[in-house]
Amino acid sequence: MTTKLFGEPVRRREDARLITGRGRYLDDIGSDALAAAFVRSPHAHARVVDVDVDAALDVEGLVAVYTYEDLPGPLAEPLPVLIPHPQLHAPRTGYPLANGEVNHVGEPVVMVVATDRYVAEDAAERIVVTYEELPVVVGVDAAREAVHAVHADVPDNVAARHHQETGDADAALAASPHTLSFTQYIERSACMPMEGKGVHARWDAGDRSLRVHTSTQASTSVRAAIAAKLQLSLDQVEVVAPDVGGGFGVKIVHPWPEELLVPMAAIALGREVKWAEDRREHFISSAHERQQRQEITVGYDDDGRVTALDVHVWHDNGAYTPYGIIVPIVTATQLVGPYVIPVYRVIVESVYTNTVIVTPYRGAGRPQGCFAMERTMDRIADALGLDRAVVRERNLIRPEQFPYDHRLTFQDGRPVIYDSGDYPGLLDKLRALVGWESAEELRADAEARGKLLGVGMALYVEGTGPGPYEGGHVQVLGSGKVLVSTGLTSQGQGHETVFAQIVASELGVPIEDVEVTTGDTRRFGYAVGTFASRAAVMSGNAVALAARGVREKALRIAADVLEADPGDLEIDEGVVSVRGTPGAAIPLRTVAVLSNPLRYAFDEAAKQATQFARSASDDKPPVAPGDAPGLEHRDYYSPIRSTFASGAHAAVVEIDPATWEIDVVKYAVVHDCGNVVNPMIVEGQVHGGVAQGVGGALYERMAYDADGQLQNASFMDFLMPYASEVPDVVIDHQETPSPLNPLGIKGAGEAGVIPGTAAIASAIEDATGRRIAAMPISPTQLYDLVRDGSSETTAAWRRRTGVDA
Repeated sequence: MTTKLFGEPVRRREDARLITGRGRYLDDIGSDALAAAFVRSPHAHARVVDVDVDAALDVEGLVAVYTYEDLPGPLAEPLPVLIPHPQLHAPRTGYPLANGEVNHVGEPVVMVVATDRYVAEDAAERIVVTYEELPVVVGVDAAREAVHAVHADVPDNVAARHHQETGDADAALAASPHTLSFTQYIERSACMPMEGKGVHARWDAGDRSLRVHTSTQASTSVRAAIAAKLQLSLDQVEVVAPDVGGGFGVKIVHPWPEELLVPMAAIALGREVKWAEDRREHFISSAHERQQRQEITVGYDDDGRVTALDVHVWHDNGAYTPYGIIVPIVTATQLVGPYVIPVYRVIVESVYTNTVIVTPYRGAGRPQGCFAMERTMDRIADALGLDRAVVRERNLIRPEQFPYDHRLTFQDGRPVIYDSGDYPGLLDKLRALVGWESAEELRADAEARGKLLGVGMALYVEGTGPGPYEGGHVQVLGSGKVLVSTGLTSQGQGHETVFAQIVASELGVPIEDVEVTTGDTRRFGYAVGTFASRAAVMSGNAVALAARGVREKALRIAADVLEADPGDLEIDEGVVSVRGTPGAAIPLRTVAVLSNPLRYAFDEAAKQATQFARSASDDKPPVAPGDAPGLEHRDYYSPIRSTFASGAHAAVVEIDPATWEIDVVKYAVVHDCGNVVNPMIVEGQVHGGVAQGVGGALYERMAYDADGQLQNASFMDFLMPYASEVPDVVIDHQETPSPLNPLGIKGAGEAGVIPGTAAIASAIEDATGRRIAAMPISPTQLYDLVRDGSSETTAAWRRRTGVDA
């Protein structure tokens, strides 16, 4: 196989292991470990009056019971606010175990440890917790009204007021030829990885070391949190992310209470302890996302060009704010999309509710921002009687305007400056891919079959690869194997393949010789984590830089052996050779042996590196000053700011007016993530994202009642799209390399999900003529909307049908 693999559709190397049952997930570890289970609050808001554990003490196999009073030192303090922000004026976090009050159903109150999970659950059922119920706040509207408070010391329920503004929005709106205002909603949803959270901990009392396996997206950060909360030095703690069965954002939060409590118990009991989240626990005690109320006012001229945009968002952050206001910031800054917005004001009020915490879920605020901007474009087009694609085209940033500064501050604290792109090119490709100009023919064909047909589109820009850094280590062994390690974790994205492709291409070795390790603090101790479509951008560039360091050293050593200039050497298929000189070559594995001067030889290869095996200069040390033994290099990539990927999606829906079932019959994607490392993996990421976008538009909704009880906390009741509901996706690529990193790449992990809700809402509106102002939408809701004589109709529908009302 060629060693020039960057850009090739290499099949995923990890799949054979994972699909044949040879993966090693959290629950495969610690078969003899003690098991933990939790007593969780059945109430959305209550005081904890008493915890009676007496009945549980008679359960055979019970080992320990822990309540808040048993938590030592820093463990008894609130969990950290991971990302402080000046505008997060009233941050609140929970405790590992409830300290006198619970603020959502599912909050942990008691931990039970027993010989196995069955015994632990039996003992937990016997524990009696007495509660005094308190008033409950559910949903952004109830939080805004503030009749009741989630936290007594935050009477208005507002955790943060995030405000960014470019220019005088009031004056610009007053001067605009046209304005329109509207309100819309996105409901609460959540990610559903196949594997829930889980923790296994083992304490070695002999050397006072702790090894923790956890299903996480941030192993190095979990390590730091455990060390801080359990008062251990960092070098006493090892954290390993084994194979992780999906993350989608929920596992970037850390430390979860269980990631502290399970290690605490392992140390206290001197035994291995494990906890694996069950599905109901995931529904009621992990994290959700999405819910926002958006109030939008836009000014525009006769041609549909935006003159000013004013957006006020109410964002439901749930009961606590452990992840700060990252989701509101991303909504605020990504809302502007690929458009020139001369004057922009956005205020996001992040509010407390008595529901599960809200943290990033694939897209992380971007789908909401895209929904706001793209529905605004649709409304402008409808008001002026213009084609929706034409209005978008007139507002797009042009290629010659890059780098484009939006004068906003992104989630990394750096400016929102788009690095590169060709947004008109995306739109042109999308129109051709979906058959935009043939929409009326498609509509007529559907009508002949008794169906309503609509077409919608949505464009987006995605900030990817935020810092501060990631690192990579590359080492060539004497066997020829190349070991690659990086600190961020993998949850199915194909990192083993992509990073191997990059290193194989940079180093000139067969990909079969490259082994990749991620998420193991024993191999790489400094990292940030896997989130925000950053793995390829951050660790991809880091391992590329590390490989270049190895290559430079290899050429230097080989040049000495071959008596050639390093600039005349090349590496291909793991062999260093002199260009144009057949036979003048040395295997890279031999260079690796020579890179480590030896006194003792343990095998035939090692003999080549001993002191009498080859001549050397008497006036130079065996290891040059500033050099180190071994053919290896460690490097870090730290960007000046995020890079911005982009894309355009279109959906064609058919609706059966007898049942109001909504069928997405075609879905088109044009995507630009800069230079593509592996197009097959990028397309897989897009397909997965589109599936979640369809789910967010039509199915996935966390349904809380007024008492804060989640009504659909099981896969019997929470709807997700099956393969039968996910449309065939047609994809086209555009590549505008990023000038900000050595590989010219941008992130791709979240692209597929971002515009789905907006594009499908636009298509449904086009099909039915009814204004779609809340998503997701079910057939029943659509039926009610169409049958409601007071529901708003679009001007386009009235023009098409000749109906005035």
